[in-house]
Amino acid sequence: MRKIFTLILGLSIFCGSFIVFSISGECANLNKIRYFMQKEDVKGSDTPYGNNTSVGNYAQTEDAKIYYEIYGEGKPVFIFHGGGVGVPYELGNIIDKLRNDYKVIVVSTRGHGRSEIGHNPLTFEQKAKDMITVIKQVTKEPAMIIGFSDGAYSAYKVADMYPEVVDRIVAIGAGTLAKGFFSGDLLISDLEKIDSDFVAQQKSIMPEPERWQEFCTDYMKFWSNAEVGKDLLSNIKCPVLLIVGDEDDHAPITTVIEAHKFIPNSRICVVPKAWHTVFLDNFDVTWTAISQFINTKHKDLLPSRKIEYNSHYKYAD
Repeated sequence: MRKIFTLILGLSIFCGSFIVFSISGECANLNKIRYFMQKEDVKGSDTPYGNNTSVGNYAQTEDAKIYYEIYGEGKPVFIFHGGGVGVPYELGNIIDKLRNDYKVIVVSTRGHGRSEIGHNPLTFEQKAKDMITVIKQVTKEPAMIIGFSDGAYSAYKVADMYPEVVDRIVAIGAGTLAKGFFSGDLLISDLEKIDSDFVAQQKSIMPEPERWQEFCTDYMKFWSNAEVGKDLLSNIKCPVLLIVGDEDDHAPITTVIEAHKFIPNSRICVVPKAWHTVFLDNFDVTWTAISQFINTKHKDLLPSRKIEYNSHYKYAD
């Protein structure tokens, strides 16, 4: 079983980067937001993504309201953040760049931030249904999706179940996944010991804070039994850019390379000197890869040439 500290930090289940503020009891300013265990010298976006109700909207799924925000104009790009302690603001620097040229839809996933928990069992299918409800409410044209960890796995399932609505995917920190890889507990009491300000912030935002521990318990049960392999990945037909940090222990490089092998039309970028949150550890390389991929015409996003072993390949004369 993994140490709970490591689990909380990443299980993309997963964190990001935001604005520091002090809390005594209730949040002093609900329009501010921060990430779990944020360092005081780290400054995120000036926009409180995930808590900017002036541009907030809701989509009603089968059993829950899913919160999202819209920024900019142009072709639609949907942002699916990491899970557990993840918040949309973790991808703030990417959103800041995107909104200059695209219509960016920032989604708070079920049980996170201002989205409701609902009562349906957590499954990849349920995650995809949540996201497709938002997508169809916002646009009728195929959309680009940028997903981080939990959000990337959700993007995979959307592309599997609703291929006609997905133009392309940027999947950050999400490879193949074996049952039991993520295990352990996610206890609010542990989170409070590590970062009480973050917990107070989230409780002030959540529509059902009294159910947070219930959700975290169910969430970890889901992830401990989750499997992602060839059956799902080989069915994804849209172009996919896989991004992984060279020090990622939540989506090890080998699992992302395996996903690259299974996804018919995929590219891969290994970001040096970066952990799971590659967009925080090495933003320049991460953004360059994303920018090039999303700005390439769809017809030019041809499948990459995948050669498994050089001993099996003969160069042309």
